[in-house]
Amino acid sequence: MTFLRRIDPFLAALLGAVLLASFFPVSGSAAEIFDWVVVAAVAWLFFLYGVRLRTDEAIAAVRDWRLHSVILACTYVLFPLLGLAALLLPEQVLPADLARGFLFLTLLPSTVQSSIAFVSIARGNVAGAIVSASFSNLAGVIITPVLVALFMGAQVGFSASSIGKIGLQILLPFIVGQLARRWLAGWVTRHRKVTTFTDRSSVVLVVYAAFSKGVVDGIWSRVSMTDIVVVALLSMLVLALVLWLTWAVGGWLKFSREDRITILMCGSKKSLATGVPMATVLFPAATLGLVVLPVMIFHQLQLIVCAIIAKRLGTHADPITVRV
Repeated sequence: MTFLRRIDPFLAALLGAVLLASFFPVSGSAAEIFDWVVVAAVAWLFFLYGVRLRTDEAIAAVRDWRLHSVILACTYVLFPLLGLAALLLPEQVLPADLARGFLFLTLLPSTVQSSIAFVSIARGNVAGAIVSASFSNLAGVIITPVLVALFMGAQVGFSASSIGKIGLQILLPFIVGQLARRWLAGWVTRHRKVTTFTDRSSVVLVVYAAFSKGVVDGIWSRVSMTDIVVVALLSMLVLALVLWLTWAVGGWLKFSREDRITILMCGSKKSLATGVPMATVLFPAATLGLVVLPVMIFHQLQLIVCAIIAKRLGTHADPITVRV
């Protein structure tokens, strides 16, 4: 019972969606209807992001430009370089579709809730984390599709229609959410549990849809347990390297301990909640399940490892060396 209580309900729901799709994938005419449900779910997610993000927080990002520019560089320069390096692995080690999924993972924005929570636990600069994580997600709505077009355009068939989908399913709902903040921000704040449940449910729904398409197209005949282990090991390696670099860079640039913790926690995360919906817009259905798989694996690893590090940092009053 103690073990069951420690299982992350969100992770359990995601794994349940994968299992359900593996045995009972939605297909045929039902899949066409489900596609519209997924479109609505993605639009709803980014509408909520727009309502939640305070505009003044995004504007405030330019004030502490030194801290936030370092975090953004980790998110959108360091990570993508590592993702491109992963493409150099032979296909016998990492199949092409999984390699593209891993590259896509490295192009995503940082998380918001977990980054802020871990900075708080580790006694870092919480205000800086709020601004930086929020701004990373705001910028990611534009930067991630641009990076996908730049590094993966030919592979995913990026075109004018892709840009139109991004505008309709991601940017437009986000902008509408920003415009609706004056009426809905208070309600969303008061009912945070309800909105968190609904947006997480939307992510679970999108994962089910993605893996349903993958199962129909034979995903489990194209990926083996060895492939999953390779992705997990590669995720561990990249996470360890990024954690070491983000902590080291903070020291090299003479940041305070609180700011180093913020760089460490915000610069080492990738957002599943943003990544899965984006993948449904940017990638063809045939490869969607394989693209999403590395994002799901990395997401859980970062939560486990960063929770341990945050707790350790939070229990020490003096700076310590982070070993990963």
